[in-house]
Formats: sequence, structure tokens, C-alpha cells
Amino acid sequence: MTRYLAAWMACIVVMLVLDAAWIGGIAQPVYQQGIGHLMAEQFNAVAAAAFYLMYGVALMVFAVAPGGVTTAWRGTLARGALFGLFAYATYDLTNMATLRDWPLAMSLMDMTWGSIASLAAAAGGKWAFDRVVRAGR
Repeated sequence: MTRYLAAWMACIVVMLVLDAAWIGGIAQPVYQQGIGHLMAEQFNAVAAAAFYLMYGVALMVFAVAPGGVTTAWRGTLARGALFGLFAYATYDLTNMATLRDWPLAMSLMDMTWGSIASLAAAAGGKWAFDRVVRAGR
């Protein structure tokens, strides 16, 4: 159980750190230009916490330890990247389908980011999982 908890926490920490840099700085001007009129004045910490807690579980289930067992690095990284692409595409493509003037370039950038960030978070989870296993816990 310790290995799953460690991996889940690692997935969350990696996503949080990367997203803080991405949303808080790198992509902020693009989001502001493309959907600034939709952005909230106040950050919703409860919604963000729910997302990161659930996304960490999803990365565990679909990328780090599918079926309850860890797999080779290559598989973990591929599944992490694909999961991120599909998850972020769900959001972006749904918005493109239902909202007026949703920017295609922003969606492509966001889906690419989702794939990269999820690959990195899955890598962090796999590293933590394997480390706990090697330690015999």
C-alpha cells in the first residue's frame, strides 16, 4: 500500500509543480488572450484540489500501475503521455465544439502540454513506486 500512496503523491506533486509554472507564467498570456473573458477573478482552490487528487489517481490507474502492477518505464511513459493527451483533448475539444470562438491554437498547445505534463507526472509516480519496492516496503 505504501508504494501506491508514494506513487500517487509523486504524481500529484509533479503535476502541481509543472502546472504552477505553466498556468502561472508560461501559458498565462496565451490563455488571457484567448479566453481571458471567461477566466475567473478568484482562483478556486477546492476545484483545483479535487482535480489534482483525482488526476493523480487516474495516472496511477491508467499509467503507473494499471491492473495494480507497475510495468516497464517505456509503457508507463507512453500511457502517461496518451492519458494526458486524451484527458486534455476531452476538455479542449468539447470547448471547441460548444463555445463560440474557442481558439484552436490554444487547444493544440494545451493538449500538447497535457501530454507532456502527464508523462512527467507518470514518470514521477513510477520512480516513487519503484523506489519503495526496492526499499522493501
